[in-house]
Amino acid sequence: MTEALASDVRTGAITTTTACRSCGSSDRRVVLSFGDTPLSDVLLTAEQLQVPEARYPLELMVCEDCALVQLRDSVDPVVLYGGHYPYYSSVSPGLVAHFEACAEQLRIARGLGPDSLVVEAASNDGVLLRPFADAGIPVLGIDPAHGPAAAAEAAGVPTMVDYFGLPVAERLAAAGRRADLLLGANVLNLVDDPNDFAAATARLLTDDGVAVLEVPYVADTVDQGAFDNVFHQNVTYWSATSAADLFARHGLALVDAERIETFGGSLRLSIARHGVVSPRLDALLGDERARGVDTFDYFAGFAARTAATREALVDLLRSARANGARIAAYGAAGGMATTLLSYAGIDSALIDYAVDRNPHKHGWFTAGSHLEIHPPDRLVDDPPDLLLLCAWNYEREVLAQQHAFRAAGGRVVVPIPHPRIV
Repeated sequence: MTEALASDVRTGAITTTTACRSCGSSDRRVVLSFGDTPLSDVLLTAEQLQVPEARYPLELMVCEDCALVQLRDSVDPVVLYGGHYPYYSSVSPGLVAHFEACAEQLRIARGLGPDSLVVEAASNDGVLLRPFADAGIPVLGIDPAHGPAAAAEAAGVPTMVDYFGLPVAERLAAAGRRADLLLGANVLNLVDDPNDFAAATARLLTDDGVAVLEVPYVADTVDQGAFDNVFHQNVTYWSATSAADLFARHGLALVDAERIETFGGSLRLSIARHGVVSPRLDALLGDERARGVDTFDYFAGFAARTAATREALVDLLRSARANGARIAAYGAAGGMATTLLSYAGIDSALIDYAVDRNPHKHGWFTAGSHLEIHPPDRLVDDPPDLLLLCAWNYEREVLAQQHAFRAAGGRVVVPIPHPRIV
């Protein structure tokens, strides 16, 4: 833990920060508070529905010095990622295609070969590293979740079951295993101490190595009113401005940033020891300054718009229910879905059941809303009138998958940015 966080207050599984997670400033202001909410990606058995469910504070803040948006409180990673951790990247065909294209692009651009080493932090089931391994490039995944790590190993991706951070980077560097390419897809936003991550990056990269990190883009989250991007695993919410500030303090430079579509809008950041800022990054930094993304005022209306979306969604579902509609939910067990359902108070009183493509979730129940999770085939065997698309950021993919359901008269509710029926 960095010096900036040394005065944090720990109570049970919760640590309450008293300063910015990145720069250590005490000048933080609350953007949005959800109160105490259940954890995402923590599924329940039927027996666990009978006992009180743990809930944890979820409050979003912005640092007025370095512009990093962050949660006030952290949940112990053992609680977040231990036990039956059900997230597997390979379940989504769209995400697989995205990672395969990314790997091919980086392999060619970096001139990687059999003498290179590609390391991925939070490598999950190895989907991003597999194309490199298939091309004969040495790879190493690092992930704390046993289930996904075992799946990666079975797919031929060597994986350390551990948390990526400075201790791991020190061990690898001491063994002569430094990374020509360090990858992190949707991981910087999950780490409790970004300074440790940045220090580990600086230690692990070769002199001319590059780190390529994908993170949800906080400006897209705010602009779309995507409040469901706020959940306990997502500890930080990055802009190009806040990312450049973090890595500069560790002798690294943000040299490029590309806007991509994953998770409702993300940034692909390129970090190196030295290099010229790309015109694309320069333009993005200028746009953030012009729009005030580094100020509290930019976030001031987020809470009001979030409340309006919640009310509109609940009114839509209650009206449909009152008119006799049966409603199911698609993708109701992920991080975004947990916040969406919990904040809106949507549970089994409005939703009949949930479906998900991930077989690791079938037969379990969602946190908070207590919906039983079934395979998507349930939509054919027991069709609802409405399908609430909790995984709204995969709208095109899901609508294509559910062509038969829609052709038979089923309608889909897309909740973000404004509730609508398609």
